[in-house]
Amino acid sequence: MKLSRITAFSSSLLLGAVLALTGAATAQAADSVAAVDYVALGDSYSSGVGSGSYDSASGSCKRTPKAYPALWAAANAPASFAFTACSGARTGDVTANQLGPLNSGTDLVSISIGGNDAGFADVMTTCVLQSEATCLNRVAQARAFVDSTLPGNLNSVYTAIRSKAPSARVVVLGYPRFYQLNGTCIAGLSEKERSAINGAADYLNAATAKRAADHGFAFADVAGAFTGHEICSGSAWLHSVNWLDIGESYHPTAAGQSGGYLPVFRSAA
Repeated sequence: MKLSRITAFSSSLLLGAVLALTGAATAQAADSVAAVDYVALGDSYSSGVGSGSYDSASGSCKRTPKAYPALWAAANAPASFAFTACSGARTGDVTANQLGPLNSGTDLVSISIGGNDAGFADVMTTCVLQSEATCLNRVAQARAFVDSTLPGNLNSVYTAIRSKAPSARVVVLGYPRFYQLNGTCIAGLSEKERSAINGAADYLNAATAKRAADHGFAFADVAGAFTGHEICSGSAWLHSVNWLDIGESYHPTAAGQSGGYLPVFRSAA
């Protein structure tokens, strides 16, 4: 009986120590997140085009609190948060206009970039308005650009980020596939066109992931998170062509930002 009491007492002490250490670790983790200085760069997929509730002060950049960077900041309360991502941005726009908040104290950077360099807006316009053959040819041109020119463009912007924020964890986010093949769509592009567009998105992501890895950056692939939520899925997290607001076409909805991009970024950050 005496031995069991000693054992129970020892166990309670051990349990208390474990709980205290766990609590201390949790508090330390919370403090480390709160101490983070975070800068969000990139294009419309990072600014949140397609999600609505745009900040009027951001003008044509169309930044919104529904975009994954703002959602992450709202949930984690970092020490500072600079949101410079802008609709329509290419790699050169990032280096010219978005890097101001970066400095030696920056801890975390996120960026999605490269789709506009590769001409994906023109690809989608061509595919929606012209023939299948013309669409496939335009997709092939975009893939050729990804081979020949995009790596150098990405190198330039990634080098500039690292130069200004030498200690930051940099998370490069990719793009989703647009279409669920053999899905619910009964009109619009052919399955061959949809497959080619999906393949081009994968091709762009692969090239971006390689450049990111070569610079020591993390690549966050969102294609898996959007699987089952592509256009033609019946539960899309992406806008199809929107003739009333053409700029929102082929961009994530608010659900795509919160359910697709945010969890992937959270895991990588």
